[in-house]
Amino acid sequence: MKRKVYYRYNPQTLTYERIYPSMKDKVFTVFRHLISGIVVGIGALIAFVYFFGTPWGEAQKKENQLILTQYEVLSKRADEMSKVLRDIQQRDDNLYRAIFHADPIPTSIRTSGVGAPGRYDYLTELSSPELIIQTTKKIDYISKQIYIQSNSFDEVLSMAKNQKDRLKHIPSIQPVPDKFLKQIASGYGTRIDPIYGTARFHAGMDFASNIGTPVYVTGDGVVTLADWKQGYGKCIIVDHGYGYETLYAHLNDYKVRYGQKVTRGEQIGEVGNTGKSTGPHLHYEVHVRGVPDNPAKYYFMDLSPEEYDKMLQIAANHGQVMD
Repeated sequence: MKRKVYYRYNPQTLTYERIYPSMKDKVFTVFRHLISGIVVGIGALIAFVYFFGTPWGEAQKKENQLILTQYEVLSKRADEMSKVLRDIQQRDDNLYRAIFHADPIPTSIRTSGVGAPGRYDYLTELSSPELIIQTTKKIDYISKQIYIQSNSFDEVLSMAKNQKDRLKHIPSIQPVPDKFLKQIASGYGTRIDPIYGTARFHAGMDFASNIGTPVYVTGDGVVTLADWKQGYGKCIIVDHGYGYETLYAHLNDYKVRYGQKVTRGEQIGEVGNTGKSTGPHLHYEVHVRGVPDNPAKYYFMDLSPEEYDKMLQIAANHGQVMD
């Protein structure tokens, strides 16, 4: 390409004189063209990226979208896992633990939080932090619930392994056999007080029989009381372990002493008429974790299904108690 030649008019000589650029002018010219080219190039690149995007930008965009989609899938799966876990927890509390008369796991423990405030603050710097934090919380909560449930199942398994010993201790026979009974005077529930004639809660069952009739302990245990008890007269209390306790009142005599180990079916006393009593009988109570329970539920070991059903009907009568 032919080099350009520049002239400048000289008014003194009235002629055009050729201009020879200095090195400074040459360098300036080169830089001016270079900068113009760079500016035009960058502008073109920005326009291209704006309208068409970059290959690496598109790849990053697709990757971010894939990550968000995966978090949404994980969040839904976490919800499904929580639903299954709630079903397992309900079975555990209302079936597995109920079989062994164990208390359900407290709601306060099952629903407690998974960490201190601010635990997830470090995630706020990520893109789409709300979804990530929500999913992380769900996973942490499920992990804690699984840990609690695992411990519960370990406890249930331990109770199952001890079931043979436990069955020996559960009160499960009548304290006075049918052959010695005149009648079952009154069962568990609201009854008429024999002295005051008013309705009151009767926490046990009354077995009417002759004075001196043998009274048998209804499950293995340890005698924790063999003494006079206000209102109950001569009384025996047996701790069977596993949360069970039985009481035998209005006795005529003791056959055991405090601290003695007893075995189901062993005679521990005699029917009497001591304390607040209107006639010879045994007042019998079953307590589960300190709360009175219906003794009629615990005669399944020495009664046939027909006899057991009859027992329940008799125990449900609302007649007058004998103490």
